[in-house]
Amino acid sequence: MRKIIFYRFNNGKCPIEDYLNSLSQKQIEKVFFVLDLIEQFNIVPRKFFKKLKSTDNLWEARVQYGNNIFRLLGFFDGNELVVLNHAFTKKTQKTPQKEIKKAEQRKKDYFSQRRPA
Repeated sequence: MRKIIFYRFNNGKCPIEDYLNSLSQKQIEKVFFVLDLIEQFNIVPRKFFKKLKSTDNLWEARVQYGNNIFRLLGFFDGNELVVLNHAFTKKTQKTPQKEIKKAEQRKKDYFSQRRPA
């Protein structure tokens, strides 16, 4: 079974928590519904969780609530731990490169903090 955690900066701030705080209660409930699916099931439909092509092994949790489309980006640390490190409201068909770059940089930071240089 997978476990999802949220990335934190060195100062303790969490970009996922900050993003979730900007959403309505119903939107937050839908996000956690999708995150629960990702944790509970080995095979998750691609409409909820998929690997992003042409990235440094990033995955995308996909949430739709009404006309709003939320994306939470992250990566695996081992086989079961999913680290979500960036979130945004999607307004275009493709995931914007600037959003991918943020997630890739935070992934590098995560692993550099975890392992001695």
